[in-house]
This record gives sequence, structure tokens and C-alpha cells, in this order.
Amino acid sequence: MNRFLAVGAGGFLGAIARYAITIAVSGWWRRDFPLATLLINVSGSFILGFFLTLAAGRISSDPYWRLFVATGFVGAYTTFSTFEYETQRLTEVGSLGWAAANVVTSVLAGYIAVQCGVLLARR
Repeated sequence: MNRFLAVGAGGFLGAIARYAITIAVSGWWRRDFPLATLLINVSGSFILGFFLTLAAGRISSDPYWRLFVATGFVGAYTTFSTFEYETQRLTEVGSLGWAAANVVTSVLAGYIAVQCGVLLARR
């Protein structure tokens, strides 16, 4: 049961963080491009790369922290399904350039963020 509580607590905080960032970004970003989703996915990629690299060798961590952070927090925080839906919506309304930018930027920036997290954790 404790494992489920660790995932649930992390997921609770991840979902709240995701919602808060979405609200904050929507306060000043007025374009069609889904910037909040991009920022959430890139920062989530960084968090996951950083934390799992630390947990795999640099620090001794309780397995519950891995469930709390990686499965719970990052799992609820990142938004792959939203990313896919927003990309589909952009193509549906004819914003093919924005759709392509969303896919390319999300994949490349997410990968770079994971790499940065891994490199920082190894320092």
C-alpha cells in the first residue's frame, strides 16, 4: 500500500504543478502554439533525467522516492497525450507550421533537457 501512496502523493503534486504552469503561461501567452505543454514536457524531461541519473548511482535513495518522483510526480506532470491532442488540433485548423514546430521542438527540446539533467546529475 505504501508504494501506491508514494505514487499518489507524487501524482497529486505533479498534477497541481502542471495546472499552475498552464494557468501562469496562459496569462501572458496568447498565440495558438501550446507553449505551456512544451514547457511542461521539457522541464519534466529534465527532472526525470536528472533524478533517475542521481538515483541510479550518485545518491542512495529509498525506492519510494523513485515511485514518488519518477512515476508519480513526473507521470502526472508531463502531458504527452495533451501534446498529441494539441498537435492534432493545430493540423485540423490548418496550422501545419505550428503543428510541425510543436512536434520538432517538443522532441528535440525534451531530448536535450533529458541530456542536461543526466549531465548535471553526473557532475
